[in-house]
Amino acid sequence: MTFLKKIIPYIFNRYFIVFLGFAVWMLFFDQRDFFQQKERSSELHKLEAAKKYYQDEIDQTKTQLTNLQNNPTAIEKYARERYLLRRDGEEVYLFEDTLPATEKK
Repeated sequence: MTFLKKIIPYIFNRYFIVFLGFAVWMLFFDQRDFFQQKERSSELHKLEAAKKYYQDEIDQTKTQLTNLQNNPTAIEKYARERYLLRRDGEEVYLFEDTLPATEKK
């Protein structure tokens, strides 16, 4: 009971009440409230991860492009794999995976 008597004057202090009202306003009612900031922060992290992924893809593509521009064997390999081209007298065999994706090991 004595603890309650000691704390009541601090609770009814006008500065405490103003601070409490300000904190509630900033947490829940402001245009840039706490929850919206957390949501935007998580969205920012997702966008940064996507940016990193696409930057890595761009770097891989640039490397592949320079390799194709400078290396004739790379051009042949790319044409064989991508467009199923072949030399005269060669036979190409295609193997299809008949197992569904859930049964693959």
